[in-house]
Amino acid sequence: MKKLILVILGLALGLAAFAQADKSEVRRGNREFSRGHFSQADIHYRKALLADSLSVPAAYNLANTLYRENNLEEAGRVMEGLQPRVLETDWAAYWWFNTGDIALGAKNYAKAADAFKEVLKLEPDNMEAKENYIYARMMQKNQEQNQQQDQQNQDQDQQQDQQDQNQDQDQNQNDDQEDQQDQDNQQGQQPQMTPQQMQQILRAIQAKEQETQDKVNKEKAEAMRSRQSDRNW
Repeated sequence: MKKLILVILGLALGLAAFAQADKSEVRRGNREFSRGHFSQADIHYRKALLADSLSVPAAYNLANTLYRENNLEEAGRVMEGLQPRVLETDWAAYWWFNTGDIALGAKNYAKAADAFKEVLKLEPDNMEAKENYIYARMMQKNQEQNQQQDQQNQDQDQQQDQQDQNQDQDQNQNDDQEDQQDQDNQQGQQPQMTPQQMQQILRAIQAKEQETQDKVNKEKAEAMRSRQSDRNW
């Protein structure tokens, strides 16, 4: 569906009647705005606000100028600051409409839909507000579906990661169990000797040691006798 945003920023020019006629900076800003010189209009509206920080036309027109300059964040802040001074006036519908347009530009479709809904409460026959409301609701629904799908994909990725971790842990446990079984099998394959066999082996070792010791002693004795016979007196 083709994006449909019907912006009525030209209404900002009509708001000059809301202020006093001698507000020269607002009038200069309006002239620059009508010529499409938005940076110059921005300067004049800010000067008007320096002179009168409560000037509704200066703030409202500044917000519209910021919108044209694609400075949506600051435009939204200016409009929010105007809310307490505008909603109880005849300009409330215009405030809601431009608030909706700014929200659309920022892709805040839920806020945009709420704003255009407020316009329709005040002006039920406003076709531009109806079309923008329908568009905002459609985009809001699509956005929520996309967010839900993204969350589902994220949850699935996390579940898959957890399954992979569990599989790795299970594999490590299986490997450890197999290693332990191999060790147990190797130990089980070693011959087990009876106490009698162990005693026999011990006696054989002791007999061998005694035999070796006797041989060494015998060799020592023969060496002594040899040295004694050869000794000169």
